[in-house]
Amino acid sequence: MGKGLLAALAVVFFWSGFNIVSRLGATASFTPYDIAAIRFAVSGAIALPLFLRHVPREDWLKHAVLALLGGVGYCTLAYAGFVYAPVSHAGVFVNGGIGFWTIVIMAFMTGFHIPRQTVVALVLTTSGLLLIGYESLVAKSGGDEWLGDLLFLAAALTWAVFGLVLRRWQIRPQLGVLGIAVFSALVYLPVYAWWLPSTLSEATWGAITLQAVYQGVVIAFLGAGLYSYAVQKIGAGEASLMLALVPAVSAVGGLLILGEQVGATAVVGIVVVSIGAVLGSLPPGKLKLGRWFRAR
Repeated sequence: MGKGLLAALAVVFFWSGFNIVSRLGATASFTPYDIAAIRFAVSGAIALPLFLRHVPREDWLKHAVLALLGGVGYCTLAYAGFVYAPVSHAGVFVNGGIGFWTIVIMAFMTGFHIPRQTVVALVLTTSGLLLIGYESLVAKSGGDEWLGDLLFLAAALTWAVFGLVLRRWQIRPQLGVLGIAVFSALVYLPVYAWWLPSTLSEATWGAITLQAVYQGVVIAFLGAGLYSYAVQKIGAGEASLMLALVPAVSAVGGLLILGEQVGATAVVGIVVVSIGAVLGSLPPGKLKLGRWFRAR
């Protein structure tokens, strides 16, 4: 349990860095499709020999399905969302949406029999995320940003399904990461080469290297692997709710690294999200919420 929580916390910091590095990439000479191609090309090349050696052929179909969900599906939808909506929207709708969709799907699967503690955690994280994204989502809304928001929500849905399927099939995290990298490269790179717009030739080698190392190694292997490990150890619902901390950590990182100011409303949202994420990561029944409510 403790190792699972530590893994989930590490994922929070890796994915927060993903938002910052992706934002830096968006200000350089990249299209979102270039960043996805760099990620899949690097991770696929690293993973291919290990995948062929360690993954039996009878499991390849499962790995292909997981790659379509947690690799190609998630990344292409998320990166496409950046065309229409800013990174602040991604922090709210992707990372907050993963926990939301996971709990919703689990509720349908269990006939809406989910612990009260999980419901309270979901309400807190959702409220906090709305506070964090208030200025950009409400005060400055307009244009085609709604389309980007829908793409971000769709990306969150694919990752939520990925986490649930991964736990159901009991795929080892190490092998799951290899499968995602290999099949994502096989599916995405031919489509990118023939049909998707690219400005990769205009980028500097330093910018390409940063994206290659962070997207293709840190996120593709460490981030995805630790998330898979956390799902196996603490459950898909608890792991996904921990991701609600990503917008808060991203806000702090944006302030320290990019000089982006955080308003008072966002600070309140950070506190609310943090409480909800911690509550959601605890085992159901750890806090006697029912007794507390009856006492009121």
